Amino acid sequence: MPLLVKLSSTLRKSVPGYDPFTGMAVEVTPGMDVAGLLADLDIDPGEVKIIMLNERSAKLQSKLSDGDRLGRLTSYEFAPD
Repeated sequence: MPLLVKLSSTLRKSVPGYDPFTGMAVEVTPGMDVAGLLADLDIDPGEVKIIMLNERSAKLQSKLSDGDRLGRLTSYEFAPD
């Protein structure tokens, strides 16, 4: 089933060829959760601090459905002092 993924911050660097303007369409299996999708994208779940699923706050265990929009996957990066 198709899903639109929008990454922000340093997570964009984790996915080769990611386009920040359009995001990326991915195929997920029914019943997959956010953590499973992150694993498929080779993104460490520990790096993700904010998850928005269909414009609402979500968790790593949130199940994905056909046509969902997963956005604002954000990690925090702090500049060294």
